[in-house]
Amino acid sequence: MNVLTAMAGIGDFFAQYGMLLILPALLIIMYFFMIRPQKKQEKETNQMRNNLAVGDEVTTIGGIIGKVVSIKEETCVIETAHERTKIRILKTAISRVDVKAEDSVD
Repeated sequence: MNVLTAMAGIGDFFAQYGMLLILPALLIIMYFFMIRPQKKQEKETNQMRNNLAVGDEVTTIGGIIGKVVSIKEETCVIETAHERTKIRILKTAISRVDVKAEDSVD
């Protein structure tokens, strides 16, 4: 009979404090599956934007493809198509680098 009352005591403990144990576990799981990968991707994107060089072929978040002509602190100028239209954009508008300048020379 003592074993059954001990088991009932454990059941009462989890009934009262179970949510206090589950909630931190869920927060830790959420951190490792959502927040941590997002921060890693954000770090890689910032590194890509900081390593831009003149001559890189880039694609903007709006889908414009062009070659980087000049770079400043927060902006850069890209040249598009055969008309050689120059567009000044923010570095944050660049979604990816398609061809690096040193790769296009080879």
